[in-house]
Amino acid sequence: MDDFSIDLASTALVLIDLQNGNMARALAPYSAQGVLGNCVSLAQEMRTRGGMVVFVRVLMNELQSPPADAPLRAPGAPAAPPDASHFAPAAGVEATDVVIVKRQWGAFYGTELDQLLRRRHIKTLILGGIVTNLGVESTARAAYDRGYALVFAEDAMSGLTAEAHHAACKNTFRAMGRVRTTAELIDALQAGTGEA
Repeated sequence: MDDFSIDLASTALVLIDLQNGNMARALAPYSAQGVLGNCVSLAQEMRTRGGMVVFVRVLMNELQSPPADAPLRAPGAPAAPPDASHFAPAAGVEATDVVIVKRQWGAFYGTELDQLLRRRHIKTLILGGIVTNLGVESTARAAYDRGYALVFAEDAMSGLTAEAHHAACKNTFRAMGRVRTTAELIDALQAGTGEA
């Protein structure tokens, strides 16, 4: 594996949809709780070193749902409970973290995320969250199109199926950026300098 390092001053951690409505999902290959634990570890490491941490949540009852062959939510399904769009308490969102609210899978469209990142001179995004091939991948594609360097925390995300997760991590994400484990990312953050 190539030398890997992270320039903390130009890097942000972006965590997707770590909210109550997703914590109850059956995910693979990692459980929602396992993903949450790794995301929390990454966020703590970034904060300790003065890095930017962004938490993104989707308003589940306002999520767009155009006609689809296999919609995630069946037409006429009851509304999500009021707290489904709230961050899971264990996510540990802090007052210094940036919070982005969205109404679609990706975190860029219709939000202030790009503007906030550019004002902080962020060039690299570390991505994690739920679900790998939906919210994380949609956000990654938009970030890639905007010229951000991407790093994917492979075990700090999970899919609705293991196959979907692995397909994104082994194919799409490797073509867009670098795929690393939480432990590798924490080692790189602790090492301190260089380019992501």
